[in-house]
Amino acid sequence: MNLAVFLDRARRLHPTRPAVALGKKVLTNYEQLGEKVARLASAISSLAGGEKGVHVGLLMENTPAYLEVLFACWHAGCVAVPINSKLHPKESAHILSESKSLLCFATEAAAEQIESHRPSSLSYVIDVESADYKQMLTSCEAPPESRDPGDPAWIFYTSGTTGSPKGAILTHENLTAMSACYFLDIDPRGPWDAILHVAPMSHGSGLYSIPFVIKAGCHVIPEIKSFNADQVFALSTSWKNSVIFAAPTMVKRMVTARRQKPAENPRLIIYGGGPMYVSDCRDAIELFGANCLVQLYGQGESPMTITHLPPSLHAVADESALSSILGSVGTAQSLVQVKVAGEDGIGLAPGEVGEVLVKGPTVMKGYLNNPQATESAIQDGWLRTGDHGAMDQTGFLTLMDRRHDLIISGGTNIYPREVEETLIKHEEISEVAVIGKPEKEWGESVVAYLVCEDTAALTIDSLDEFCMSSMARFKRPREYRLVKSLPKNSYGKVLKTAIRQLETTLQNGVNKVLDLGEVRW
Repeated sequence: MNLAVFLDRARRLHPTRPAVALGKKVLTNYEQLGEKVARLASAISSLAGGEKGVHVGLLMENTPAYLEVLFACWHAGCVAVPINSKLHPKESAHILSESKSLLCFATEAAAEQIESHRPSSLSYVIDVESADYKQMLTSCEAPPESRDPGDPAWIFYTSGTTGSPKGAILTHENLTAMSACYFLDIDPRGPWDAILHVAPMSHGSGLYSIPFVIKAGCHVIPEIKSFNADQVFALSTSWKNSVIFAAPTMVKRMVTARRQKPAENPRLIIYGGGPMYVSDCRDAIELFGANCLVQLYGQGESPMTITHLPPSLHAVADESALSSILGSVGTAQSLVQVKVAGEDGIGLAPGEVGEVLVKGPTVMKGYLNNPQATESAIQDGWLRTGDHGAMDQTGFLTLMDRRHDLIISGGTNIYPREVEETLIKHEEISEVAVIGKPEKEWGESVVAYLVCEDTAALTIDSLDEFCMSSMARFKRPREYRLVKSLPKNSYGKVLKTAIRQLETTLQNGVNKVLDLGEVRW
């Protein structure tokens, strides 16, 4: 069940197919990639003293070496610990320490930064651009180590939007099941010629490297490291039938760029990792076509694999049905069960709001070094996602918010997502985040943070009127904050914890539009 066998098989069946490219230039085919991985795995095994299950950190921005190191870890019987390269060195060091990683492969700048925060458990830091790394590639080849399905393969550290990140233990079986769902639900028709890694490989894009290795597709690393919509279109022209995984914020930037000039789309844009508002989804359908779009809902604890909304449902013509379907995250993926339940874990009736639970072979083994959190998260085999939502009679799941984001005002539940969906329709508003603020009389009141181009066009009265044209009066924000940008992590998720922290610093808040443009995130 070792995931490395997929690469070994692709090497034997499709040795001359392009495997890794930097921009338009092919660097290695599958024979060459397979050889490099087998040699690197031998060197890793030597440093690990031949011990299986050793944790290996991957602290790299997207780079051609990423795929080599990832599959070499598995080939050697080790466990990959991918780390977001945009984290502060102290945060990266915490993950390396908490995971007890013995080795860490890093790009040059990251390798230098981690040295001053290096945990005692970390014996080796290897710069993938160094002579030492090249020397490792001269080791003798070794066959893939045997691993059991339940053995850890990837420690996925959560984004930490609500607190300290936890390490979800993903097994070889978890990631094999995830790959099966990719072919069953996300992209069943292919062809699987190329994946453009425009999102971090430490996250969803790296997870989707597995199905593309299975199909011997090419892994294309953009030359511009930060997300660039024009580069995506340029690479889509060079790499036909390409696929990308992107956060909704990336898709929105692609829409903006596409409106400015014609361009060729990727064959498939898979979006997830945050809310895609209905208005933004309609814009993407208009410019890219419904057949180009697939939505997925997943978590690090059930990677990329809870629900999906395929192209056929993006193409629904009826306007009333369109709003309902596009506002959802679709239906359960093929290998998992999904339900909406109360605190007791018992499923609720269609339309009732509760916590989203998922069960199946994609659900993590547990949290690393945290049995208490594991016991709280997985009950009777069901993963409690912490997300609130409602499921209709046909199985479409509509997410409301994270459990801790729920606003209770005057004893009534208010879901920020509903308020955000309304405000984002305003032609002057480009981004919105809604939070709850403690309030003596009502318990909590609704506060909206807005990003807009023309602040002069907005007034309290006009915003209130706009909100109340689509939703109940009690749900409207009591206060509005105008900001230049919303705080996000590197995956494009809005950090509501940071917004709440800012809110607590504001004294004597009054019901008027406040220009907080000077705030820097």
